Amino acid sequence: MTDNSSTNGASNGAANGSDVLIDVRDVVKHFGSVIALNGVSMAVNRGQVLCLLGDNGAGKSTLIKTLAGVHKPTAGEFRVEGRAVDFNSPRDALDAGIATVYQDLAMIPLMSVTRNFFMGREPVKRLGPFRFINFDEADKTTREEMQKIGIDVRDPQQAVGTLSGGERQCVAIARAVYFGAKVLILDEPTSALGVAQTSMVLKYVDQVRNKGLGVIFITHNVRHAMAVGDRFTVLNRGKTLGNFARDEINMDELQNLMAGGKELQQLSASLGGTV
Repeated sequence: MTDNSSTNGASNGAANGSDVLIDVRDVVKHFGSVIALNGVSMAVNRGQVLCLLGDNGAGKSTLIKTLAGVHKPTAGEFRVEGRAVDFNSPRDALDAGIATVYQDLAMIPLMSVTRNFFMGREPVKRLGPFRFINFDEADKTTREEMQKIGIDVRDPQQAVGTLSGGERQCVAIARAVYFGAKVLILDEPTSALGVAQTSMVLKYVDQVRNKGLGVIFITHNVRHAMAVGDRFTVLNRGKTLGNFARDEINMDELQNLMAGGKELQQLSASLGGTV
């Protein structure tokens, strides 16, 4: 296992400058006296899935909220397509092509699939001075976009809450892609899904990568990370513990690094080798 940690790891992961979508170098975030991030570096290229791993409290949530414009970094460098950015709001991040799909998906279960897909950005038609939502066009677009990923929404007016968890994840991702995202940040997209639904989401992540988007895939599940990841960034206590290409680390090494190999061995010994 080669440890390409800190800034060097980010640079190695983004060797072709024209392909770099996000480049984060030594980002620090303080909340008063609390240091949430203490020098995080990583890079995401076009057509690449970067898996962000770490235990609870490692800084994953703070990092993705910083990338998404929710938090402003205290220090460090953050570039999007080679340009230094200073987001003041999530809208700034969206305008730069960074879309975040959080665990709660920001959906209204009793509203239709179409309304959740467009979320206030529905196509309109005019009748004299009046503007109306063009539901025929919106339903057609929703059905077509979902069919592209193998999901047949026979009635786009059905409540989105009637879809499976995996299908709702795919609606949220398809929505971000349709509205022009260049980088998708997926916050634990498979954490509450069964095997079949997880497979559906992972297959769609692969499709998104093949379209040339960059994906930041946050997960606790090393198997899911290894299924789709091109690069892996491991956080620990707000620092970059390592940046690795797929051929630089295997599943066991990644699991030990993420969980803390020494601590896991000590726990295994204390439980009679059952961990």
